[in-house]
Amino acid sequence: MYDAVVVGGGIVGSSIGYHLARAGVNTVLLDRNDEGRATTAGAGVISAATSSRTADDDWFEFATDAVGYYPELVSQLECEGYSDTSYGRLGTIGVAIEADELESYDETVARIDSRQSDLAPVDELDPAAAVDRFPPLAEPKRAFHHPGAARVNGDVFARALRDAGREHGLTTMTSDVTEVRIDGDQVTGVETASGSRFDAEHVVIAGGAWSSAFGEQLAVEIPVTPKRGQIVHLEHPNADTGTWPIVKAFRHHYIVPWPDGRLVVGATREAGVGFEPRLTAGGIHEVLEEALRVAPGLADATVVDRRVGLRPVCADGMPVLGAVPDIDGAFLATGHGATGLMLGPYSGKLVADHVADTGSVPDHFSVARFEDSSETK
Repeated sequence: MYDAVVVGGGIVGSSIGYHLARAGVNTVLLDRNDEGRATTAGAGVISAATSSRTADDDWFEFATDAVGYYPELVSQLECEGYSDTSYGRLGTIGVAIEADELESYDETVARIDSRQSDLAPVDELDPAAAVDRFPPLAEPKRAFHHPGAARVNGDVFARALRDAGREHGLTTMTSDVTEVRIDGDQVTGVETASGSRFDAEHVVIAGGAWSSAFGEQLAVEIPVTPKRGQIVHLEHPNADTGTWPIVKAFRHHYIVPWPDGRLVVGATREAGVGFEPRLTAGGIHEVLEEALRVAPGLADATVVDRRVGLRPVCADGMPVLGAVPDIDGAFLATGHGATGLMLGPYSGKLVADHVADTGSVPDHFSVARFEDSSETK
């Protein structure tokens, strides 16, 4: 028998498993390795300041804490012998390439300026200086630099969490959980498609876009749906891309540099597609067209990979974290949308602390908020 079962091995579930094991909670992480997992197909921009969500106070406070937790967690993993986390702080340059982006540019700068007590200031860049920092860039009409942004490879970071977790006693298995077992109002474990049973007093559903499948069993609505995101990996020959900043334009796309000439460009935001993690001609065209609009110097780059993921988007845009009402031992950790790689490790820590009864999750992330909302209609 285990103390806790974590269902889902993306960056959120891996963080929960790691933090529970580190706290001495006997934990098993069960993952079925879904095709289209968001963790695998995210570019990994870690920046609360430049997100369009910055104006939302609750989201911003949480995201700022999550971004701030990354260096602490990376240092902790390094001390435990896991230095290959992929985390790197690069800074961001925001660029308005065309006139129709200037309004969004000004709004972003104003939001960051309004948060000066929480964020480092942005520095206005001469357009030519922006090109110096990111040579393939088209010369922008306006540009700023923000030093706080970082990037992370979701798969690499999640693997480091699981590997470190196993050193603390975490058990990980490939398994398809089909049922959360409940006796009265108490969780007793889970059952898998193969008929295996895992007994436990606590079960955490961290299944990304697939989490809502457990709503009926838990007698609660989990309003999380998949939103498809397609990205492209490019290789730019003879370029020191490891020193370049992240580029944020103002049509909801980005360019994220990695060492050895690699850049990740994306992403589409496709709602209403269901559970279809398909690469599409239109999606790849959108990604490449926008990348070349912003950075025409990438036209000769080699396409080395294309990825697609289903982001778990919650009805109100906020994650669902914490205990399930009226069922002791049941917890949720899902609904991070396109910001799962930014928020996931910190979300995992908070939920793990909640399970271990050493901390709590803010009430406004509880799934109970949807019950409350429906009652007032």
